[in-house]
Amino acid sequence: MKILFLSSWFPYPPDNGSRIRILNLLKQLSKRHELSLLSFTNCDSDVNYLGALESICQIVRVIPSKTYHPWSFRAIFGLLLPRPRWLVDVYSHEMRTLVEDALRNEQFDMVIASQIAMAPYIEKISGVRKVLEELEVSLHINPFTDSPSIFARLRSKLRRRKFALYVDRLLQDEFDGCTVVSEIERSHILRHITPDYRNINVVPNGVDIDYYKGDFDSPRPETLVFTGALSYFANYDALDFFLSEIWPLVRNERPRASLSVTGRTESIDLERYINCEGVTFTGYLDDIRPQVQGNWICIVPLRIGGGTRLKILEAMALGTPVVSTSKGAEGLNVEHGENILIADEPEVFAHEVIRLMEDPDLRDRLVKNARILVKEDYDWQSIGLKLDIFIDQVALGGS
Repeated sequence: MKILFLSSWFPYPPDNGSRIRILNLLKQLSKRHELSLLSFTNCDSDVNYLGALESICQIVRVIPSKTYHPWSFRAIFGLLLPRPRWLVDVYSHEMRTLVEDALRNEQFDMVIASQIAMAPYIEKISGVRKVLEELEVSLHINPFTDSPSIFARLRSKLRRRKFALYVDRLLQDEFDGCTVVSEIERSHILRHITPDYRNINVVPNGVDIDYYKGDFDSPRPETLVFTGALSYFANYDALDFFLSEIWPLVRNERPRASLSVTGRTESIDLERYINCEGVTFTGYLDDIRPQVQGNWICIVPLRIGGGTRLKILEAMALGTPVVSTSKGAEGLNVEHGENILIADEPEVFAHEVIRLMEDPDLRDRLVKNARILVKEDYDWQSIGLKLDIFIDQVALGGS
């Protein structure tokens, strides 16, 4: 098939979850299909990597993305429209033109819109099959606030209702199929948004098993690592929770313990963490494999957000045992005590970290079982095949 792929993230370099997923799915799809990519770029340096996609995509076109400004005229006007106002504010007429020109000049069999941000660019377009890839709703349908303010709670409720109505209309009127990263996301859609829409397929996140093979570093005793850009609010909240409520408990028992925090910190005020003993911020790393494999434990203390966590799968592939909250491990086929440790309360989370430091047999068991899990369930080759089968079904008009 000839497929037009629309992406809100330029997929190279693969340095965050969205880029990693998009790049690997493109690689897998390119084995059987002819791909053209229209993508937003999120930073100026993205254009330096256009050549990296030459072997995957026949055509690549990029334009700069827009930043959401809640108090802009368009965002405020979006309160009156059925589309979520952040989508109204960041909408690009230039991208819509690119899409229309591509469909007018080429005969595509299918359009795949990656994430809901790309859905508006193929609304009201007919004559081609359309798939919404990686629809994420849990972040939007869960309450945004537990504020005692009646106004804040009402605004949150109205926002969630508006989002649900928009997604319902999208799926019913615009898309022949959609994919989600977990059964949890699928159940959220069917329970809270559109019970009658059945053409939903689970295509999980994964890892490139071959990329993570090898010895990149030796694990250092009593060391922890947290991966992820702090500019993403879920990561920032997770680290703040860990350093405020869990880290002091760990250091009290293991005063030589240290924590490395990787990922971008631009525009993030780290002043409040200066006095956190044993904590190092590495900043962005071109290759996180040595950093993850060089630590005893990977922590994932997430409390908010949606989707599934590539950081957990990466750590498992590298042989670094993981301690996570239930939210962090949400959507993954993991089992506490067998391939991961899960804890939600600060005292319990700290206890599991310390237990993992003190029990080499437990570490060995988690590492062994986690590697088996990622190889059997989360290899990009098998995941790409699942997507390939699904889009073939959609192309034929089936479910």
